[in-house]
Amino acid sequence: MNRLAGVTSPYLLQHADNPVDWWPWTPEAFEEARRRDVPILLSVGYAACHWCHVMAHESFEDEAMAAYLNEHFVAVKVDREERPDIDAVYMEAVQAATGQGGWPMTVFLTPKAEPFYFGTYFPPEPRHGMPGFRQVLEGVAAAWRDRRDEVGEVAQRIVRDLAGRSLRMTDARPPSAEELHPALLELTRDFDAVHGGFGGAPKFPPSMVLEFLLRHHVRTGSEAALEMAQATCEAMARGGIYDQLGGGFARYSVDARWTVPHFEKMLYDNALLCRVYAHLWRATGSVMARRVALETADFLVRELRTAQGGFASALDADSDDGSGHHTEGAYYVWTPDQLRQALGEADAQDAADWFGVTEEGTFEGGASVLQLPDTERLMDATKLASVRDRLLRARDMRPRPGRDDKVVAAWNGLAIAALAETGAYFDRPDLVQAAVDAADLLVRVHMDFHGRLLRTSLDGTAGGHAGVLEDYADVAEGFLALSQVTGEGVWVDFAGLLLNTVLTHFTDADGALYDTADDAETLIRRPQDPTDSATPSGWTAAAGALLTYAALTGSDPHREAAEQALGLVRQLAGRAPRFIGWGLAVAEALLDGPREVAVVGPPEDPATRELHRTALLSTAPGLVVAVGEPGPAEDAEVPLLAGRPLLDGRPAAYVCRRFTCAAPTSDTKALAAQLGR
Repeated sequence: MNRLAGVTSPYLLQHADNPVDWWPWTPEAFEEARRRDVPILLSVGYAACHWCHVMAHESFEDEAMAAYLNEHFVAVKVDREERPDIDAVYMEAVQAATGQGGWPMTVFLTPKAEPFYFGTYFPPEPRHGMPGFRQVLEGVAAAWRDRRDEVGEVAQRIVRDLAGRSLRMTDARPPSAEELHPALLELTRDFDAVHGGFGGAPKFPPSMVLEFLLRHHVRTGSEAALEMAQATCEAMARGGIYDQLGGGFARYSVDARWTVPHFEKMLYDNALLCRVYAHLWRATGSVMARRVALETADFLVRELRTAQGGFASALDADSDDGSGHHTEGAYYVWTPDQLRQALGEADAQDAADWFGVTEEGTFEGGASVLQLPDTERLMDATKLASVRDRLLRARDMRPRPGRDDKVVAAWNGLAIAALAETGAYFDRPDLVQAAVDAADLLVRVHMDFHGRLLRTSLDGTAGGHAGVLEDYADVAEGFLALSQVTGEGVWVDFAGLLLNTVLTHFTDADGALYDTADDAETLIRRPQDPTDSATPSGWTAAAGALLTYAALTGSDPHREAAEQALGLVRQLAGRAPRFIGWGLAVAEALLDGPREVAVVGPPEDPATRELHRTALLSTAPGLVVAVGEPGPAEDAEVPLLAGRPLLDGRPAAYVCRRFTCAAPTSDTKALAAQLGR
């Protein structure tokens, strides 16, 4: 066992028995490189990364390769999900130097942590125009030995270039309604009208853009926005990217038709998409959206929930194919013969027709990824349900993909919001309870009384790495959604602690946000990225949580900080809307008010529950809801409830927007009308 044996990251533990003498990212690793006068090999990946596994098997498990690596380098392994700050800084350098990025990320550093040579996956021998990993190691070692001055100059130039990329808020005005229109036009130009989604292959689920489109449709009545959202959600739900048997979405589709996925399933994708489909149902009543939202929520609880009540990070793409070989997609794909074995001849033919399973296959080795491309032909819903159940039971007998049990604070925050809302919309108290349990774990294990967060835990034990901006923002978002569903004000209080930390430690004097706290470990650059990737950026997620918190509490500093953060969204809206989708969605909430709804009444009173449900089902882009008992202002669990009495002794709802309030009402139809439904 090497030095990774005692860590809490499942990804690092996968490498603990490599012959490579791996170090975790620690000061001692860099001190060792200085002592030996050798460069650092930094290898960054994550547990569900297919090509990380390939490179590990080909190179890091090879005794001769490891021996050369150990002799000439200090090897440092980093889990990008545990240390997104390290990943972000060096990925920026990789992309600037090579024009592309990805994982595994392979970077060579000086003992001062300055990067000077970059790459991603390297095969063990030269292949497809790529140098072999041994060639790379030998070339870097020779450059370090023979051209040290040149290496040092390159490294210093890269560090200077990265240091000059910090963002400054020269104009902190949030976007106006007119300034959001170019974003819609740009998305329309990039929309795939045939297959849904945006751009070509590979295609990633555009979760944050879909949230913007739904909110924009409600505010403006834009049919184009709704049609893009509906078509994309329909195409993904029918395609191979969606697990037609067990629910849940794969990471992305390798083709433009959503047919063949990269099979890893990530917590963050499924949390975001669960919420998108629930919101699509709320806006349209779509039966498909309701089914997918619930199936995805059930997948989260069934497959990713940990024994401690949190949610694990991911399921691997690879699994044992039954012959002892780990193969991508083995758990999910089917051949006609496998259908016959599971269902019998007659039902297998129907299943093949329904799910698009052919002799030629749509994946490797004649296997097919299940799709549901033509629901109009499915005349026998009962039989379809039976076939799906039998196939799922047969699939459960296969070797399962590995699971990364690491609990990431930010992604659990996203899951809490999704499960709380989905449970409330569809009368599933079990889903709401799952959200409460996850929130409780975050408070007990990840959070201290000063409002500081740790990013990860494993088996109920916190890791040692500080939370980054997305952790604070997404956990606050989850807590605020949970409070709006349950009426428990304590979640607003916890969110306030986290957001105060954002204002104190992550925000510059001009309103710019950084991804790490001002007292975090110093890297070659303080990471700062306002654009969405697979999840909302910490910057835009913070803007959304700050805005919601301000609406619930009346806090001017939090609203001002949200508006300042949205200034960058205004600058990017027309140029890169696909990469600022969550910021656009938050801007829609600001333009809507936000729409503040206070529901007062005894929680056991059916009238209170009906008013609360009516409020939660509003499609208002800036909807913020508080529910609780009437009473003195000083006793209100959530400030939005303060000074709101019953109406003639009956439960009542108060709707306010842009500092103006409508007349209170006890009638659900009147409330729906006030909320634009």
